[in-house]
Amino acid sequence: MLVVASTDSRRLVLASASPARLRTLQAAGIEPEVLVSGVDESTVDSTNPDTLSLTLARLKAEAVAERLRRDGRVGSGALVLGCDSVLAFDAEIFGKPADADDATKRWARMRGRSGVLHTGHCLIDLDSGGHAEAVAATVVHFAVVDDDEIAAYVATGEPLHVAGAFTLDGIGGPFVERIEGDPGTVIGLSLPLLRRLLAQLGVRIFDLWR
Repeated sequence: MLVVASTDSRRLVLASASPARLRTLQAAGIEPEVLVSGVDESTVDSTNPDTLSLTLARLKAEAVAERLRRDGRVGSGALVLGCDSVLAFDAEIFGKPADADDATKRWARMRGRSGVLHTGHCLIDLDSGGHAEAVAATVVHFAVVDDDEIAAYVATGEPLHVAGAFTLDGIGGPFVERIEGDPGTVIGLSLPLLRRLLAQLGVRIFDLWR
């Protein structure tokens, strides 16, 4: 992989514990600092998937930005990115399932049908205090899986830790027939959207390459 040295001192701080988001950034030449926000997602409630995902993304970014301010990091060139994903399905909003039974019941409903994965992004420039935010949405078409496949997938534990109880880039990938939109949205971070948010704050994405 060609690595281009940054001409700027900008550095991305990822306010997320998601390994999928970290891998997505690393594959794009960005090596972020990872700081988990600690935001309790259950404290935010909304029937609108865009509002919910963006509010949670903003809360995560703001929590980490405040921590960095307290640590004297203003002036360091840090950009804090918060993200959150939810699945809109049958007029309901699915975050992470409560337990294995919940994940099993969701898959029994979702198989052979489609939902829309919404991922909110909030980017904060720690130095200027400026922020840019937006939501990306992608249609996900689920495969017609049988009960044994659902049971085996839930038993892996993977669907218990992700919005909608599925992944595109993991064990659940074979159970997604196709998508309409940016696959990064489904994984949890849209790189094209990140590029546009950075531009709103006067930063080029290659400034973050390492």
